[in-house]
Amino acid sequence: MKSSDRKEHWEKQYSDKSPSEVSWYQLEPTLSLRLIKETGIEKDEYIIDVGGGASNLVDHLHAAGYSRLAILDISKKSLELARQRLGTKADNTEWLEADITEFLPEHLYALWHDRAVFHFLTGKTDRIKYVQALKKAVRPQGHVVLAAFAIGGPTKCSGLDIVQYDASGLLYELGEEFRLVEEASETHMTPTGKEQKFSYFRLIRR
Repeated sequence: MKSSDRKEHWEKQYSDKSPSEVSWYQLEPTLSLRLIKETGIEKDEYIIDVGGGASNLVDHLHAAGYSRLAILDISKKSLELARQRLGTKADNTEWLEADITEFLPEHLYALWHDRAVFHFLTGKTDRIKYVQALKKAVRPQGHVVLAAFAIGGPTKCSGLDIVQYDASGLLYELGEEFRLVEEASETHMTPTGKEQKFSYFRLIRR
């Protein structure tokens, strides 16, 4: 899928539904928060939430005392919704409207969080570009928390095909620079009551 087509698709998703109606909505991203905390990074180190859009994760990270947060999303609408929700706290957040396959970071991050962006990249070239952006963005000994649909989970989401991942499949894509530290499972319940099996992976850049 071309970048322009991806952007059009996700802008429509956020125009047609409120943030609490989209299938990936979580009132409290408990597992993401636990895995981020377990990295042990300092509260003033840089964190980027890839595909963060209108997610509540940024609210919880601010509340936990993390002070250097960046939210990246292809959808301008999703970022606007998050900024409105955060109010004055939005001023202390870095807002990045970009396709992750074209992202050029301006500085290094201690932690890269991605809940359900990577699994939408069904083309090999796009996955290679994602990994290139990841390597440019994450500092040596930096951390990655990445969640994707698990083996046996959904094969589509929001009308798009996805790629399911287990640890070996993800490590094959990311390469030897990243070491798996922890793997966890989650059954996400969508706002319409459907179950979605996710796998979460916590990694360290060597």
